[in-house]
Amino acid sequence: MAELASVVAMLSWKLAVESIKRMREARFDIDLGRPYFDYVVETMAFHAHYADRVAFDKLGPEPRGEFTTALAKRMAEAIEDNADMLLATSEPGACRRHFLEVFNAAGADYAEYSCDREGDKIGGPDFGFRRAYAARVREGMPEKDRNWVYDQVMEIEAPEGVKAIRKTLDGLFGGEEKSARRSREGLSGE
Repeated sequence: MAELASVVAMLSWKLAVESIKRMREARFDIDLGRPYFDYVVETMAFHAHYADRVAFDKLGPEPRGEFTTALAKRMAEAIEDNADMLLATSEPGACRRHFLEVFNAAGADYAEYSCDREGDKIGGPDFGFRRAYAARVREGMPEKDRNWVYDQVMEIEAPEGVKAIRKTLDGLFGGEEKSARRSREGLSGE
């Protein structure tokens, strides 16, 4: 599971950086330093919680827990490894700890929302899940961008990340979701 988690963590890092580029093209101010760091952390935490929901559909409880734990740890390591790019100075381990704190807090925010293959219109996280992500991103945005960030995050950034992560997870876990019922193959009442 650790290898699979590493693949998803590195993809999430790449997607977070690409998302910042799109946000900047849309004229949102995400400056280097703390705003950049906060955006990457929130986006990767969202990706991790989405990946956990997919793992819930595709794996049993024990492998899912193992995968999600490995994923959160690997994402925290990726953020720590890139701390010098994200923040000018930071105490060793501070970025890792911050990511894990955000990951845990985000879990509480996302817990009440659903996520399924069809979703509402994008597939995956429902409207509330995406709105909670946008609300978390909003907190790190300058005042001038706070009213408009919801549309960009909910309609563009979340779907882009979800699509790429879903495609990767389908390849890693297999495309079909685990069946809640035993297979009846080979059984016949005839």
